[in-house]
Amino acid sequence: MTDVQTASELEDEQEVDLSSAWQRLKVRWWLPIGGLLVGAVLGIALAVSGGSVWRAQTIVYLGQPFAPLGGGQIQSLATNPRTVGEIIRSESVLKEVSNATGIPVSKLRSSISTRELLAAGQLRGINPLMEIAVKGSGPARVEQAADELAEHVVERVSSYVTDKTALLKQQVVTSEAQLGGVNERIAAAQEQQAEVLADRSLPLDQRLLVTANLNSVITTADSRRAAIQDDLFEARQLLNLAESVESSRVVEPAAASKTTARSSRTSLLIGALIGLLIGAIAALAADPIAARRRGAAAASS
Repeated sequence: MTDVQTASELEDEQEVDLSSAWQRLKVRWWLPIGGLLVGAVLGIALAVSGGSVWRAQTIVYLGQPFAPLGGGQIQSLATNPRTVGEIIRSESVLKEVSNATGIPVSKLRSSISTRELLAAGQLRGINPLMEIAVKGSGPARVEQAADELAEHVVERVSSYVTDKTALLKQQVVTSEAQLGGVNERIAAAQEQQAEVLADRSLPLDQRLLVTANLNSVITTADSRRAAIQDDLFEARQLLNLAESVESSRVVEPAAASKTTARSSRTSLLIGALIGLLIGAIAALAADPIAARRRGAAAASS
């Protein structure tokens, strides 16, 4: 029975404490609000006073690889949203970019950022556009670093499509060569047919027989030409799909612009949150501190 009463009394005391704390916050509401405003102003001031740096950003299209015969989209490095971040933050890529730009690896690692560009309601991994940004001193170096990072991403995520494009180009060249050979065969047969028909020294039956054979050759070659043209048309379509849609590429090269060293939005939010907490603590502690002072004054008198 004693334990039950003790637990009940503790709950009542907690409710009283919470109610008392809420009342103190309501009475001195201006302290949290004032702290929030002051913190936000100080956060913005801190961001502005931090100086300015250069920020270069580039946009990379990761591509949408399809099945070999132009079927549905397949899963690949380009469809994984984490691919870009993992590549550009890998030690090997950071070292290569550092050697090319002169930016130390440690500084480069902390100055790069990525962001997936999505339309409202768009699913991740569909039509993947990624922004790669680099902050630092000197516009030329950050532009070069952003471009280098983008090129490394394109190189690593497009290996499948690169091989597919090469095979399709080879198929187009082969089909074009075959088509040229068939056209030459048809032209030669037609020329020979015209010569036979014009040669009056040959008997009529021989001319008719040769002409019939040449017509058969021309008909067969023409059917072969139609098949090759269909194959060539399909290969060109697949090649256009691979180069225009499936292949990853840099959409916009890096261009540097000045910005604050610290994010103004982040500084504002952090400053406002800290100011709100300090104001709330001050509102909660005001009454106990005042009560102690009054008690001390009464005891001394």
